[in-house]
Amino acid sequence: MLDMKYLRKNVTEVTQKLQDRGVSPDNLIELLNLDQERRDTIQKVENLKADRNTASDKIAYAKRNQEDASQSILAMQRVSQEIKKLDARQLELNDQVQNLAAHLPNLAAPEVPVGVDESTNIEQRVWEPTDYQKRPHARLETPKWLKAHYEIGEALGILDFERGAKVSGARFLYYVGDGARLERAVYNFMLDEHRKEGYTEMITPIVVNDAAMFGTGQYPKFQDDAYRVSGLAQTYIPTAEVPLTNYYSGETLPAEDLPIKFTALSPSFRKEAGAAGKDTRGLIRLHQFNKVEMVKFTKPDQSYAELESMTANAESILQKLGLPYHVIMLSTGDMGFSAAKTYDIEVWMPQQTLYREISSVSNTEAFQARRMHITYRDEDNKLQLVHTLNGSGLAVGRTVAAILENYQNEDGSITIPEILRSYMGGQEKLVATPHH
Repeated sequence: MLDMKYLRKNVTEVTQKLQDRGVSPDNLIELLNLDQERRDTIQKVENLKADRNTASDKIAYAKRNQEDASQSILAMQRVSQEIKKLDARQLELNDQVQNLAAHLPNLAAPEVPVGVDESTNIEQRVWEPTDYQKRPHARLETPKWLKAHYEIGEALGILDFERGAKVSGARFLYYVGDGARLERAVYNFMLDEHRKEGYTEMITPIVVNDAAMFGTGQYPKFQDDAYRVSGLAQTYIPTAEVPLTNYYSGETLPAEDLPIKFTALSPSFRKEAGAAGKDTRGLIRLHQFNKVEMVKFTKPDQSYAELESMTANAESILQKLGLPYHVIMLSTGDMGFSAAKTYDIEVWMPQQTLYREISSVSNTEAFQARRMHITYRDEDNKLQLVHTLNGSGLAVGRTVAAILENYQNEDGSITIPEILRSYMGGQEKLVATPHH
């Protein structure tokens, strides 16, 4: 949620920044007009209540002196009726202002590139393992034997999309045998790495209430994309960001504890309603997938340094796995609703010869904390909103997909990245296993 005081005082700047994010100036004008009417109504009610108090004193005085107070009583009744009417209007206006404000995205940080879509994102850096150019996948001409990760998974008998669709529908799957073991190895490795970086590991609920979804910015705007619990005001989480960030909702944190860092593995549930026809095969765009999430609570003056640190934590996972990637800064038209600045990390997929998103790391500044009422006391003992950050560390299925494609061999086997072998009982390769 944006700060209404800031909107009122910086109309020209906010209008431009919202336009950069695809929001019509009319939306802000409507919000500010309703907000002004709401504030005027509050002032009228206060003035009328003062008049009513004066009238009440006059009636009491008249009664004590056995004078006729009927006109004063009538006048007070009229004032009371007017107050009742204005109170009702004020409640309407509160709801309207809240609803309009809840649909406005965060304002982008000054350095974020302005653009309508991903074509204006800016590449920050590229990373490759030192031996990468020696691998056959790095050749300009893709080897004929190079397969897509889903073809590899099916050939090895470790990913079963057909039975996943039979039991649950499209974009669900079973991990089988070494496939399940590899997925488990990947997320255990990620969690262990984040613990070393000072993140507290959590296991969160996977069902949250509507207030939690509102708090992180998924509701009300993206309610149609969520898996709702039938008949209840609850939702299956689209990411562990929601329960992790809401952990402190409504609380004041000790300033000396900041920054606070959490990590969690959770299943994530997404309808992917806006992605019809995209990535219908494989692990890239599933309705249910595992993700390791990172969340931070910081003081405002720490948050951008912590954004760089969190991005480095996600990059470190890919570097240790030996997976090539690049980092891009998202433009205003490609950023998430709650973000003020976002880096996407995209891993190289050699069969497709392109980079695919594997992590998105964002600073939301005070946008989420204002919705969730998460504060701390500054040096002057004044309550201030914390800044919140979130990032994937990483999307587990996409990491498995990248390992399968980048570590495949001409004989169809997969070399297991060295750092994962201790998580897989010393196993060095994935080879075909019988179907069941």
